[in-house]
Amino acid sequence: MNEVSKKVDCAGEEWCPITATSSLICKKWHPVIVHCLLENGPLGFNALKREVGGISAKVLTNSLSNLVERDIVVREEISKKPVRVDYSLTELGQSLEPVITVMYDWGDEHLESIE
Repeated sequence: MNEVSKKVDCAGEEWCPITATSSLICKKWHPVIVHCLLENGPLGFNALKREVGGISAKVLTNSLSNLVERDIVVREEISKKPVRVDYSLTELGQSLEPVITVMYDWGDEHLESIE
């Protein structure tokens, strides 16, 4: 990721780590996709769509493109005929494991009290 794309305004600062992190993972489906890839390892598009559940093909495509662009996920073409693509986490994506785990654990503990 280049330096320009990392810069996010936050309370008058040129770059804020919290805002930068949340802009990476706090889109509706991003943490769920990362969690599925952490739990299952590399997955093809259809398998990932099944694991995520409730996401349209278009939204999954857009989310994966965004995660690939941000170097969180890597798209690897496995075969051309038939076309088969696997998605997996980059080293940067794998480094999100503690963040995703804490999000999961917090939600699991407090979900009933916030509904």
